[in-house]
Amino acid sequence: MPMEQELDALRREVAALHSEARAASDHIAICNLQAAYGYYVDKGLWDDAADLFAPDGTLEIAGRGVYIGRERVRRYLHALPAHGRGTLFNHMQLQPVIHIAPDGETAQARWRTFIHIAFLGKEARWGEATYENAYRRIDGTWHIAKLQGFVTYYCEYDKGLNHGGVPLLRRTDGLEPDLPPTHDYEAFPEVFIPPFHYEHPTRGAGR
Repeated sequence: MPMEQELDALRREVAALHSEARAASDHIAICNLQAAYGYYVDKGLWDDAADLFAPDGTLEIAGRGVYIGRERVRRYLHALPAHGRGTLFNHMQLQPVIHIAPDGETAQARWRTFIHIAFLGKEARWGEATYENAYRRIDGTWHIAKLQGFVTYYCEYDKGLNHGGVPLLRRTDGLEPDLPPTHDYEAFPEVFIPPFHYEHPTRGAGR
C-alpha cells in the first residue's frame, strides 16, 4: 500500500477513535450530571439542582405542567418542602439508556428514579418515576435541556403496593406552570408506559 494511502487510513482510524473516546467521555459526563441532580434534590439543595439546567431548560414532573427556563425551574424547586430534620427526599438515579447525537452537542436519555419521601411523624411514601430527558452542551459543559419525570407508582410505605397508589398531585401550591402537562395519565394501579425516545435496540423502528 502506498504511503499516502496508509496515512489516510491512519487518519481515519485516529478520527474514529477520537469520536469513540469523546462519546465515552460524554456518556460519563451525562451520567454524572444526572446523578448530581439526584443528590442535590435528595438534600433540598434547590439552587444547586436548578443550576444544572440550560438557561432555557424545561422541567415537568408527575403531570404538574411544564416549567420553562432555569429560573422557573428554580421557583418550582423552591416551592417544594424545605429539607430539614425528619425530612427524607431520596431520588436514586438508575438504569440509564443514553443516546448522544452524531454532532456530540445534544443527547437524550431514559432513566428511572427510585423515590423515598418521608416527613417524621406524618407520612412516608415510596415510588418510581421514569425520566425521558434531553441534554445540551453549552460552552463545553453538559446541561439538562429537558427533565420530564413520569411517576409510574407512588404509595404509602406502610401499606404497600397491594393497597393501591396515592393519586398524583397535579398542582404545586402557589405556582402555575408555563404550559399544561404534555401527557394525561395516572400512576399505578392504572397502566401507563412512558414514551421511548429511541427505537428498539435489535428490531429498530416499529417496536
